Amino acid sequence: MLIDDSRCIIVLMRIVNRFYKRDYEAIDTFEVGIVLNGAEVKSIRQGNLRLEQAFGKIIGGDAYLMNAEIAIYKFSRPKEYNLTRQRKLLLHKKEIQKIEIKLKTGGRLTLIPVSCYTKGRCIKLSIALAKGRGEIAKKKLERAEDVKRNQKQEMKEYLKK
Repeated sequence: MLIDDSRCIIVLMRIVNRFYKRDYEAIDTFEVGIVLNGAEVKSIRQGNLRLEQAFGKIIGGDAYLMNAEIAIYKFSRPKEYNLTRQRKLLLHKKEIQKIEIKLKTGGRLTLIPVSCYTKGRCIKLSIALAKGRGEIAKKKLERAEDVKRNQKQEMKEYLKK
């Protein structure tokens, strides 16, 4: 989506982790900044980010995003570019401590990226402290979605008559 202002053009972008709702149950969510280099910013603005295998980790009092794939920007020529390098997440100390305490005491909790989007000129990442769903819970969720989809389809067909 493009918004034309008299001074500049702002491009609104949103990349979503498609498997998040199916595989995890959110407990708490946070909006964080992410440390990137120039070519990575341009690549993300073009939509070249994959969050499916990504997760968050706290190392030495700082939060990091691991395994997020940012493709090489086609007009840059970086030497030895690593697609899945760890990237620092920008959080307040109190938020990092809160997450760290919940991760240690919560049992089987993980930090999962939910979506990446622009907010003004900044690129933000929405992360969630989440608990993984088992296979049975995933199947129940899929069945419920199928029922909703079928009900919508039946309603459309009924209203057409």
